[in-house]
Amino acid sequence: MKSRRNKNAGKHPSYKKRGMSAASILKKRNRDKKYASTDDAKDRRAECNKKRREAKRAGKNIKGKDYDHAVGRFVKTAINRGRKEKSRLKKK
Repeated sequence: MKSRRNKNAGKHPSYKKRGMSAASILKKRNRDKKYASTDDAKDRRAECNKKRREAKRAGKNIKGKDYDHAVGRFVKTAINRGRKEKSRLKKK
């Protein structure tokens, strides 16, 4: 089976909500791509993929969940992707 690229990739609805211009969207995409290609991000992705494969093999129901490296278990995607980490908190 041939994999297809997500036609909505890079067109998040929040871009309009934030009033981002085409130039700022390009900058964000480049910034995100640069981070995704770092060794740290690759290692984290590989770990999550490995845990996901192991859980599926073990017969666990992980539909709608992500492996959270911070707590070391599967949690709902909304919780995992919305958690406030130190890097995301506003500086005082």
